[in-house]
Amino acid sequence: MTSPDFSIKPPSVEEQADALEAGRLLFAGECKFFYAAQRLDQLPEPDLPEIAFAGRSNVGKSSLINALTGHKALARASSEPGRTKQLNFFALADRLTLVDMPGYGYAKAAKEVKEDWQGLMFDFLRGRPTLRRVVLLLDARVEIKQNDVEAMKLLNRAAVIFQLVLTKCDAPKPPKLAAKLAEVEGLAKLYAAAFPVVAATSSGTGFGIPELRASLAELAL
Repeated sequence: MTSPDFSIKPPSVEEQADALEAGRLLFAGECKFFYAAQRLDQLPEPDLPEIAFAGRSNVGKSSLINALTGHKALARASSEPGRTKQLNFFALADRLTLVDMPGYGYAKAAKEVKEDWQGLMFDFLRGRPTLRRVVLLLDARVEIKQNDVEAMKLLNRAAVIFQLVLTKCDAPKPPKLAAKLAEVEGLAKLYAAAFPVVAATSSGTGFGIPELRASLAELAL
């Protein structure tokens, strides 16, 4: 697999400010649910650039999507983690589509549910022409799980650019957060498809949310 070209010179202060404002304006636009699919033959026709959000069950995926879009309940967590299998599509300002993927790694989920998730995820990722990036969430409070590593390998095999994003970064003390960030940055270097910038966020405090918005806004129409 050919590695993506990420050799971009660091932006100036003015460029950073412009990017933050572009991200703020985009994610302040109307965001609404418009489609759900449980099988590949149910997917909506490819249209706007898509960003998919993936991660272990209870990693804070719904909370991050809500924080990015400024909604309290746009994305909702399942009452039975690990059992939701559908892909939920949200249109953002008619410029970008956000895709909320099923969570993985829930210990009590049935084997067939886990297998269905892996098959659905991989087939969607490798075959979706409008998919621009996968945001793969990792909980800053806990160690990296084997199924997180497997998800990274799956994404790498699918040749889809993915960005590692730490959630719940308000919980660890600064030294532990710095160590976790360094660990995850090291992981990103192992995969050709990994976006080089690891984002640290907190949906509760808003930490890192403007910067992530700015990064994702670069993919919009």
